[in-house]
Parts: sequence; C-alpha cells; structure tokens
Amino acid sequence: MDPVKDPAHFIRTQTRIKPVPHAEEIRLHLADEAMDLWQCTEDELGEIGLPPPFWAFAWAGGQALARHILDNPGMVAGKRILDFASGSGIVGIAAMMAGAASCSAVDIDRFAKTAGELNAALNNVAVSFSTEDITSGPAPDVDLAFFGDVFYDKPMALKVLAFADRLQAKGTKVYVGDPGRSYLPRERLELLATYAVPVVGALEDAEIKKSSVYRLLPR
Repeated sequence: MDPVKDPAHFIRTQTRIKPVPHAEEIRLHLADEAMDLWQCTEDELGEIGLPPPFWAFAWAGGQALARHILDNPGMVAGKRILDFASGSGIVGIAAMMAGAASCSAVDIDRFAKTAGELNAALNNVAVSFSTEDITSGPAPDVDLAFFGDVFYDKPMALKVLAFADRLQAKGTKVYVGDPGRSYLPRERLELLATYAVPVVGALEDAEIKKSSVYRLLPR
C-alpha cells in the first residue's frame, strides 16, 4: 500500500470508526493511539517533517464547536458555513447535520481533505473540502466561519486573526472553539458556552479539557 497514492486506504487502515466522545451523533475515522499513528505516518511516507495527522483526532475545540452547533441548530440553519483548518471535518459535519445550507471546509493537509471526505460520507452529509490556503486571498462569501484549535502558536494566530478580520469586514460572523491555548485572543472573545470535553491524553495535558465556544468580536 502506497499512502501517497492511496491516502483513503491509509486512513481506513490506520484508524477505526468511532463516535466522537462529546458529540456522539457524529462518527469519524479516529486513531486509537496518537503516537503510533504519528510515527507510522512519518515512516510510511518517508518524509521528515511531515505534518502531524491532526485529521485523525477529535480535538477539544472542534468537539466543543460541534456540540454547540448540534445543540443550537438555529445558529447554522440555512446558512453558508466555512470550517477553517477543518482537520477531521467534525465542525462542518455538525453544521450540515444541524441544517446548514452548505459548508466549505479548508485544510492545507491533503490527508485531512481525504479524511474529511470519508467522514462526511460516513455521516451522510455533503461538505466541500479544499486544500487551498485561503488566508492570503479574498475572504469567501459565507455567513458563518468556525475556527477550532487554531491558536497554538503566534504566527498561526496572527494569520488567522488577519483572515478573520477580512471575513468580518464582509459581514461574516466568526466563532472560535478552543481549550485555552497560548495565543487565544481573549480580549476579543465573547464567551458562549464551556464544555468538559474528553480528549486523547497523549496529545493534551489531561484526559478531560474544558473547552469553550466564543464569538470573535470585531476590532
């Protein structure tokens, strides 16, 4: 099996289909052991510095956003959605399950694109996935944008906030899901909800993370 030529087969064989711990309505292709898949991915692809397989895990911020969307379907019903840095696709899938009109999911990792497509099909929803880096181009025409787990380092945080500003300038409402990572722009956030989210202990500093959903306020 060549994972480069057949990423879908690689994803299917390296994960199991499981319900999301904090949003059990959604099933995803998820890794059992974080470090095993990290090493397997680098070994099999033979690429030093390959992006970690973020798509194989349900991260705390994404789970919080998914739960909030499923519990408050009115926020997305009939709306055009952007799921930014989509990873597994959990947020976009939740939005479509809750009645969104459409969802565009973007993640520069092409394995995330394939994983998202498999996961969307698994949950019988239609989500459009792309690997385009949209942060430097014109903001897309969407009603709502969701940013889960993106404030983990300063360069990423600055890039994301600049992109979010362009979205807001077009009238898009921006929502953030995050367990309190280092570069979360707390001064610009309106708290909507907080959840106790089960996570993979090898990836986080606890088995349960308090993760919150916020509305990003304009500058």
